[in-house]
Amino acid sequence: MQKILSAAAVAAVLAASGNAAANTTTTTFPVTATLLKACSVSAQAVAFGNYTPGGGALNVNTSAVSVNCTKNTTYTVALNGGSTAGGTVAQRLMGSGANTLQYNIYTAATDTTVFGDGSGTSATEAGTGAGMSAAATAFTMYANLPDNALNKNVPPGAYTDTVTVTVTY
Repeated sequence: MQKILSAAAVAAVLAASGNAAANTTTTTFPVTATLLKACSVSAQAVAFGNYTPGGGALNVNTSAVSVNCTKNTTYTVALNGGSTAGGTVAQRLMGSGANTLQYNIYTAATDTTVFGDGSGTSATEAGTGAGMSAAATAFTMYANLPDNALNKNVPPGAYTDTVTVTVTY
């Protein structure tokens, strides 16, 4: 006795046998990226305030240069001599027209080592990055406006200078 299968039953049998015989294949592909070294830098203003000739030197010991670099990136922080004509790392100047007022920036409160570009006896600061999401490393700048004979003999006015910070990494 022969049984006749319905079309639905035949389709179900064929579908089941097709799934059992399915084959697969795979491959892989590379995923790459190159992480570049990076640093960011910011600096606080050095504001001496009011200077009275003969009233004593002015010191600012709270301004900082802050550096943040990618993890394990070594870097060096340097300061230039400023933008006032005649100013150098060894003797920075603030200007008011043709007049200048002497000052300098040091690496320590003892005012013995000039924070500069490594030329002459000036020093730079160095560090190693902790990662861009880590807290920045702050380098304190110790600024001094001496109450010397040259500064005592300049006319009153508003004196300014602009120092450039360079981070090399």
